[in-house]
Amino acid sequence: MKVPTLTGKRVRLEPLFQSHFSGLETVAFDPAIWRYMLVRIADREELQTWIDSALATPSEKQITWVTFATRGAENRLVGSTRLIDIDMRHRTAEIGHTWIAPALHGTGINAEAKLLQLTYAFEDLEMNRIAFKTHHENLQSQAAIRKLGAGYEGTFRNHYVMPDGSLRHSVWFSITREEWPQVRSRLMARLREDQPFA
Repeated sequence: MKVPTLTGKRVRLEPLFQSHFSGLETVAFDPAIWRYMLVRIADREELQTWIDSALATPSEKQITWVTFATRGAENRLVGSTRLIDIDMRHRTAEIGHTWIAPALHGTGINAEAKLLQLTYAFEDLEMNRIAFKTHHENLQSQAAIRKLGAGYEGTFRNHYVMPDGSLRHSVWFSITREEWPQVRSRLMARLREDQPFA
């Protein structure tokens, strides 16, 4: 599967390449990013392992993008996101492994990135369902997913063992093909507001 670059008004999602390493290392070492993640990246070696793992997965199963803020003359790498567990038979996938520099939370970057990913998933790949899951303690993520218009589906209890040994319950949401037009309209209305980047 050819991985596209997805371009919006203030966000660009580029397929991950090794050449993104230097840009990623300027933002990836903030511990706040990894608090609820199944991996922790604290140094260059761990970042390289993260990149190698992402690139080793065939694009038919997973697509990893790096996220750029592109307002005006700005062209700054600020995070990453993925389309994972791609199943073209049943037309399902999940958006996950999303992280953005904490200073840019609430600026509209994540909302526009999700609009780009969902548009690609539903309109280009013709998906039937896109899922999201998050740590049970990550209330900010749960609120953001609900704000997209995704419906709560349930919680997988004791789903993962975190790097610190604690147990994570995974809270699941989804958007279906039938819901996509309304979700798209809501997202586009949100993004018409001129939200400045930090």
